[in-house]
Amino acid sequence: MASAVEKSAAIVIITEGGPHIWAIVNAIADQLDPVSVILESPESKKQLLLGRARRQGWFSAIGQLGTMVLTRLGKRFFAGHAERLIADQKLETEPKPGQKIIHVSSANAADCLQAIADIRPGVVLLAGCRLLSRQTLAQMPCPVLNYHAGIAPKYRGMNGGYWALACGDPHNSPPPVLRAPAGADTGGVLKQARGKPEPGDTISSYALRQAAFSRDICVEAVRGALDGKLATIKPDLPSKQWYHPTIWFYLWTGLTKRVW
Repeated sequence: MASAVEKSAAIVIITEGGPHIWAIVNAIADQLDPVSVILESPESKKQLLLGRARRQGWFSAIGQLGTMVLTRLGKRFFAGHAERLIADQKLETEPKPGQKIIHVSSANAADCLQAIADIRPGVVLLAGCRLLSRQTLAQMPCPVLNYHAGIAPKYRGMNGGYWALACGDPHNSPPPVLRAPAGADTGGVLKQARGKPEPGDTISSYALRQAAFSRDICVEAVRGALDGKLATIKPDLPSKQWYHPTIWFYLWTGLTKRVW
């Protein structure tokens, strides 16, 4: 029988899914096991729009919705580029056969916390899911890490790689980081990976590009958490929260700076 103080080697990844997230999940599962995926239901577009309108006003919210619609159409138009990227980087962007997936309503809901209590993991990785509330974080029985696709705290929030390029800051684009979360992409930085976009990359493919060169730091960070070896760094950078670009900013930046 296992000792009562023996540390769990189980890994939980909480996410809404997506090809770039599955590439990271599969990289972790290839080297560390067992991995359970808690898949939360996406927030409705209506709730997202209302939330952004409350925070930023209807003008910005509608502009961001326009970009979201355009980039969704762009994914279809640039599907060939994404397929080549996936093939070149050997990304596995679908769940592996036999992958344990637990469906929950929300990362902050009681069914998510119950699933974690049942698994008793040694580490929880947040990757493309809702921001966890302080109450939810307080109930986590193990270290919690957060995968963020952008250098923090300078590019917190959405589309960190895109914003770094749009702001003329290619040194900080498009590198993802692993954090020990305390809020909206805040908390101590554990690991950072730096790479660069390739010709043909757009806001629709940056996440896949980032997943390709950040898989290793995800594995290293999760392994470190399981081994009880987590050390944070504090980047000397300003802190700012970013959202989706508005459709007019996105088109203007694409036409004038060739950043799409």
